Amino acid sequence: MDAINIGPMSFSVEMLATFAAILLATAAANRVARGSGVRVESALWVVIACALIAARAAYVLRYRDAYLSSPWSIFNVRDGGWIAWVGIVAGVATMAWLSWRLPPKRRALMAGVAAGMVVWMGAALAVAMQPKDTMQIPVIELANLRGGQTRLESFRGKPVVVNLWASWCPPCRREMPVLRAAQLRHPGVTFVFANQGESAAAVRAYLAAEQIHLDNVLLDQRLGLPAAIGSQGLPATLFFDAQGRLAERRLGELSAASLAQRLAAITDARQTQSRGQERPVTLSSKEEGR
Repeated sequence: MDAINIGPMSFSVEMLATFAAILLATAAANRVARGSGVRVESALWVVIACALIAARAAYVLRYRDAYLSSPWSIFNVRDGGWIAWVGIVAGVATMAWLSWRLPPKRRALMAGVAAGMVVWMGAALAVAMQPKDTMQIPVIELANLRGGQTRLESFRGKPVVVNLWASWCPPCRREMPVLRAAQLRHPGVTFVFANQGESAAAVRAYLAAEQIHLDNVLLDQRLGLPAAIGSQGLPATLFFDAQGRLAERRLGELSAASLAQRLAAITDARQTQSRGQERPVTLSSKEEGR
């Protein structure tokens, strides 16, 4: 489970865990600080800011090619682009430095950082210990814009990206050009755009007005796909490998970097499998030559 549904809204577990860690770190630090007669809020927020900035900067550097065309998207943290271990190291290092410079605040800082790390790492461990998602491409038939029907599982055989969207959804509209560009760059990956609840006329009108050409636009007018994948929020994007197994799931808007990160999970897996399948063929050829 990577998201929690609260009514009509969905929140990523990573985001909720981060907010919970910050709140508990602040509460624990303030409690200890009151007993010592010091104020620690400003020093603690320096630690938090350094951790978050370092985690974000490391992610941006890793996927710098995706940010070159749109540098301002570096500040769009809604894509959830972080490298956690870098942030943890930066936060602990900042705490150690401030503890050395500000001895009266040392106990409060250490208590706050320790409490925050316990919450965040506990949430990460709970997610990691969950059974691996064994979802396959849903067996569901959806209407297409040609007036016929398309079975979603018929796309199996290549990596598949299934995007659930609607024209009234602002994050869906913002991420559409990113998905369109990826569709052009990755011909070995099948992109499927499953519109949620709208008519064919409404979808055609939206695509024409935005001048966006998409392959594999399907109509989920009965909203069967969200029920099949267990998620009601939009946008939602599923990443299946060539065997139709779910490799990644993304709830919320995709940036070029967060999309590249998840595409690597299904394209790298395919390349690894291809190399593994080639080895027996090479061995058998040698044996035939003996």
